[in-house]
Amino acid sequence: MSAKVSASAITASIRSGKRSPKEIIASALSRAREVDDVEKLNVFLERADRQANEHAARLNPDDPALASASLLGVPFAAKDNISVAGLQVTCGSRILEGYISPYTATAIERLRAAGAVLVGKTNLDEFAMGSSTENSAFGPTKNPIAPELVPGGSSGGSAAAVAAGVVPLALGSETGGSVRQPAAFCGVVGVKPTYGRVSRYGLVAFGSSLDQIGVFGTNVSDAALALRTIAGRDDRDATSADAVVPDYVAMKSDTLKGVVIGRPKEYFPPELDAHIGTLCERAFDRFRTLGAEVRDVSLPHTSLAIPVYYIVAPAEASSNLARFDGVRYGLRESSDGGAAGLRGMYEATRSGGFGPEVTRRIMLGTYVLSAGYYDAYYRKAMQVRTLIAEDFRAVFAGGVHALFTPTTPTPAFPFGSRSDPYEMYLSDIFTCTANLAGVPALSLPIGRVGKLPVGGQIITSHFDEPRMFQVAAALERILGVEAHQ
Repeated sequence: MSAKVSASAITASIRSGKRSPKEIIASALSRAREVDDVEKLNVFLERADRQANEHAARLNPDDPALASASLLGVPFAAKDNISVAGLQVTCGSRILEGYISPYTATAIERLRAAGAVLVGKTNLDEFAMGSSTENSAFGPTKNPIAPELVPGGSSGGSAAAVAAGVVPLALGSETGGSVRQPAAFCGVVGVKPTYGRVSRYGLVAFGSSLDQIGVFGTNVSDAALALRTIAGRDDRDATSADAVVPDYVAMKSDTLKGVVIGRPKEYFPPELDAHIGTLCERAFDRFRTLGAEVRDVSLPHTSLAIPVYYIVAPAEASSNLARFDGVRYGLRESSDGGAAGLRGMYEATRSGGFGPEVTRRIMLGTYVLSAGYYDAYYRKAMQVRTLIAEDFRAVFAGGVHALFTPTTPTPAFPFGSRSDPYEMYLSDIFTCTANLAGVPALSLPIGRVGKLPVGGQIITSHFDEPRMFQVAAALERILGVEAHQ
C-alpha cells in the first residue's frame, strides 16, 4: 500500500482485473506489520489478519451482489473504541484490556457491506480523552511524518494509519476535534459529520451529546466516499437523523462562484502561529481565484468554547464511565488493605484501570454535576453552549455558506512538551466549537511549516456536508502540490 493510492483507485484496479482483493489486503497487512514492528510507530492495538484475509477471500469482483460495492477491496482501519465482533475493544485503557466485543458497530457494518475490509484497530488516547495519543495505556503512537512528534489525538492511530500508507481510509471518533486535529498533524483529510448524521451504535460513549464517528482519507474524495457509505438513519441509535444522504463525491466543482466564505476573526488571534496564518491567507486568495467571496464575520462566544467543553464533556464522561466498575466486563481488581467488599473492589478496579487523564476528567465531571455546583457550572455551561450554537446559526443565516479557519493553533509538537493539562486542552481551541454546535467540519492539508503539515478547517451549517465537500474539493484541487509543501 501507499498513501498515494486512493480508495477509488484501489476499487478500479480490482474491477479491471489488475489486482485482486487478496493482494490488496495482503499488502495492507504487510505494511501494518512494517509500521509497528520495524518503524515502531505503535499505530495498531490489534491487527485483524484472520478476519481480513477471510473477508478478502470472499470478495469476487464478478459477483452480481457486489456490482455496486463502492469500496470493493479497500482496506480500512478503525479506532479501538469502535466495536467489532470477535476483536478487542480496549479504548486504549487497561480497564478493558482483553475485552472482546460481542457485536459490530453500524459504521463498520456499512463499510463492510460496501466491500471494504477491516485490517486492524488503532491506538488512541484512553477513552478518547486527549490531544496527542500520549494518554494511551499501551504507549503513544508516533507521527509518521516526524516520529519525534505526536500524531495528535485522540484518534492519532487512525490518522497515522492513513498517513503511513497502511490504508486509504480509517474511522475515528470526534468529541472535541479528535479527528480533525490529528488529520492536520499528519497531513491527511479528517471529517466530523453533523451530529446525528452517522450512527453511534457500537461507539463506546465518552460525551454522548458531542460524540460522532468521523472519517480519515488520503484526499477529500476518499473521505466523502467513506462518509457517504456510513451516513444515514439507524434504528439502533435514537440520535441518528432520518435525513437524506446526498452523493458527497459528486459535489466537485471547478468554480466557487456565488459561494461566500466566512473568515471568523476569533480564529485568527494575534498569537496565532504566523506561518499558519500565512498559509490560511493563501487559502483565502485561492478561494477568491475560484470565484468565491471572502467575508469577515464574528463568532463572539468562541473564547468560551474551551471552558464550556471541559465542563460538558467531563460531566457526560463521568456518567458514561460509571459502567466500568469491575462487575460486568473488563478488569476486576480485589481490594488490598483498603475498603472491604464491593466498594473496595470498585475502588481498586477503577484506580488501577483508569489512567491519570481519565481520572482527572471523571473527578471534574462528578464535581460539576454534584449538588450545589450543578447550577453554577453545568447548567451555566449548557446555556453558553446554546449561545455558541446561535453564533453559527446567525452567521449562516446571514448569507455565509462556509467558514474557513486554521484547524490547530500550531503544527504537531514534541512528545512531553505539553505537561500542563490546560495547555494540552488548548490544542482543541479551533475544533471543539463545531462539536458544541453540532455542525459538520473538515480538515484538509493547506501547506507545511518546515516539514510539518498544516490543516485548514471548513465548517458549514447542519447537514450541509455537500457544501463542505464542494469547498474542500475545490481548495484541494487549486492548491495541488502546494498543500504538501
